[in-house]
Amino acid sequence: MSVPALTDLSDQSGDFRVFLGTGILVGVICTLVAVATSGQRPEFTQKLGFLMVTTVWIVACVIGALPLYFSSVKITFAGAFFESMSGLTTTGSTVISGLDSLPRGILLWRSLLQWLGGIGIIGMVLLILPSLQAGGLTLFHMESSDKSDKVLPRVNQLTGGLIAAYVTLTLLCAITYTALGMSFFDATNHAMTTLATGGYSTHDASMGYFDSNPLLIASTVFMVLAALPFVVYVRAFLPRRFQLWRDPQILVFIMICAVLSFAIAVTRRIFNDTPFGEALISSAFNLVSVITTTGYASEDYTLWSNAAIGIFFLAMFLGGCAGSTAGGIKANRLVILFLVVRAGFRKLVRPHAVIRLKYGNDDISDQTIQTVTIFFFLFFGTLLTGTVLLTMFGLDLITAFSGTLTALSNVGPGFGQIIGPAGNFSSLPDSALWVLSAAMLLGRLELVTVLILLFPSVWAD
Repeated sequence: MSVPALTDLSDQSGDFRVFLGTGILVGVICTLVAVATSGQRPEFTQKLGFLMVTTVWIVACVIGALPLYFSSVKITFAGAFFESMSGLTTTGSTVISGLDSLPRGILLWRSLLQWLGGIGIIGMVLLILPSLQAGGLTLFHMESSDKSDKVLPRVNQLTGGLIAAYVTLTLLCAITYTALGMSFFDATNHAMTTLATGGYSTHDASMGYFDSNPLLIASTVFMVLAALPFVVYVRAFLPRRFQLWRDPQILVFIMICAVLSFAIAVTRRIFNDTPFGEALISSAFNLVSVITTTGYASEDYTLWSNAAIGIFFLAMFLGGCAGSTAGGIKANRLVILFLVVRAGFRKLVRPHAVIRLKYGNDDISDQTIQTVTIFFFLFFGTLLTGTVLLTMFGLDLITAFSGTLTALSNVGPGFGQIIGPAGNFSSLPDSALWVLSAAMLLGRLELVTVLILLFPSVWAD
């Protein structure tokens, strides 16, 4: 919190006292907790892992909400918690309007929340969830050919490699944005939220504020890079280990982005008479922004055509690759589901055939199939439950469904006039914001990690 505090102090904004006071309070509490728990550590179990991951994320969102609640931004605590949850889960939905006139410290704090949430997600998905068998399927976790479940022999080496890749890509993105015309402050903020696939902007018009096709192209490239498994970047510096297409989800993800972007550009050329080059740039940017669950927008794409709306609706479900900062269902699960369905059809034709399911060069275990099946069941069950709850709070069906979907997939904008790309969540009641905050947490922590804590049998012993 010292970084936004110093920023506000240099701008002579009174909010620096909020960041300073909150930082001191949180620092004292954390110090007391560290001293109180400095003895022998408890044995790590799956139950403790689930509880730890969920609790840390909720506490972090409460801490992130404090400066927003006490600052000059006039929002309720439900709104501040929603904003913090949206930041740390890299969703990008917001209840704050008038971004262009906000103190720079608040803008920087929102970007920092997303950037820290992005690296937190990478660490959790790549290092913690595989050991808990709770999803987060990753390249190195599925490779039975490796003697170790890790890309590098030591966890601290892997962690260092992931952080180095994340920081390096963020710096490259900031330099690129600056070179293409952004101010240093805008470039820094947008680089953090691009690599986190979060989508928070320093302007109400998001990336459309800059009105620059080169910026849209650069942002599209970095969003794609952020949605790839970060273990790929670690492998790039290991001898004889860098094979980009070794993980099938990477090729599937890139093909989906390319095909759907081209399809939208064609529909815009046909229905809106937009020049194809311009249509392809803006279509690719907005489509990749939704698929990677970043949530940037250069314009209101719901006004393009019904065909484009349908493609964007589909894109909200997809997500990036496992082991990235992106949310959504994830490309690896789509690959596994396709293989399972195809094998089921083959068994109908040849009931006695023995079919081996392979993900790349590795066999897909029954446990992996079970995990993917459970995820899909929980995903759509939670989507329907959230939609019903939001309609009970007075929201129309489109807003309720797309709001739950965008929260669960960590996308950001929804559909409709209220929460669409040209709107935000500020007009929603506090009760709806609490439901959406819970949906963002569930989607970011892969559902199982949180929902398993609600089963009494987990605590029976």
